[in-house]
Amino acid sequence: MAATSVDRRSVVALFSRLRSARGQANPLPFYTQLRAMGEMVPAPWGGHVATSYRLCHQVLRSRDWRVPDSGWRAAQVDAARWHAPASRQMGTTMPMLNPPHHTRMRRPLGNVFDRTSLQRMQKSVEKNADRLLDNFFEELRGGTADFCAMVGDELPIITVGEWLGLPSADFPLLRTLTHDQVHTQELFPSPSQLAISDLATRSLREYFTGLIRERRKSAGDDPVSSWIRMWDEFEADQDAADEAVYALALFMVLAALETTSHLLTSLAWLLLEHPRQLDWLRINPEHIPGAIDETLRYDAPIHMISRIAPEDTELAGVPVRKGEMVQLMVGAAHHDPEQYAAPEVFDIRRKAPHLSFGGGIHYCLGNALARMEADCVLSSLLRRLPGQGLRVAGTPTWAPRVAFRRLMELPVVRA
Repeated sequence: MAATSVDRRSVVALFSRLRSARGQANPLPFYTQLRAMGEMVPAPWGGHVATSYRLCHQVLRSRDWRVPDSGWRAAQVDAARWHAPASRQMGTTMPMLNPPHHTRMRRPLGNVFDRTSLQRMQKSVEKNADRLLDNFFEELRGGTADFCAMVGDELPIITVGEWLGLPSADFPLLRTLTHDQVHTQELFPSPSQLAISDLATRSLREYFTGLIRERRKSAGDDPVSSWIRMWDEFEADQDAADEAVYALALFMVLAALETTSHLLTSLAWLLLEHPRQLDWLRINPEHIPGAIDETLRYDAPIHMISRIAPEDTELAGVPVRKGEMVQLMVGAAHHDPEQYAAPEVFDIRRKAPHLSFGGGIHYCLGNALARMEADCVLSSLLRRLPGQGLRVAGTPTWAPRVAFRRLMELPVVRA
């Protein structure tokens, strides 16, 4: 249904509640309220909010809708939000490029994580998942262990760090900088959060520009060395080539860590909260891919995706002007009763589509890698059950976010 008259204060209050501890622990009632306001809700901060699966799917699959690139950001009057250094830097990464710039950056890469690449990585990911879970279960001998800190946060940085050929001593720094940088991608970053994000972005630039200098002196068979060779062929200006390689390296780290960490921890949380389904999955491990997909639907790593209208148009009968932003509330769309039967129910046998990896030309480049990491963790976990039964101890902790979900702490004890 099209948007009705919506009180601005009610929308602001709803998003404020979404950021609260209660809203993070269970955003579903608030998403129900948001959908009740209409498929297209006027956003008090400008633009619109799309709440239905139908509209979110339509816009994500469209080749016409744009992403908020550097040009769009520079034209905004909200200097604090869009002109901050971290925001400007995000505007140069692949997810925030529109054609033809996106095409120029994306086409030479090909399928970075094709079947052959993933097969080369799989044994290492399996070994690391087993090692992390060994440490996790050893910690459980003494009482409570945090799955997020010991597994969910660790495996993504180890996987990407080893793939890029980075020193393992640098992994904690990169994980911290990534957590700090994501503030600029949130809906309502405060001045202090933007300052933290700006500092993290500056540190990430120093790190990766230093890495590129090292790889130019001593190239190897790692992805960064490969990207340097690739861009040297496309770009005569070495500084411009290095900038393109930097944007790729930054994107790979930012895209892989936050989202995959949440997927791994949320997967463990939801299955531990549904022990019958966990036990069924132990007996039927061939359904692990279905459990991963249902986790991605039920609690996606990204709950809000931004798109820009390419021309004056309409969505659900609501006029949208050229250049206006539409926030696609994927978190709400994934619980749309028009798309899913009993959407509030977590059901690993659902076999339903979801929008967690986006769509169109911006479909997630690392989706297969994220799935593989989740598969390795869950397979290793299931092999240890039911002999070592587990349960969630106390209340998990989420970061107060709207767009990027982050399950920060998942305390677990033996059942």
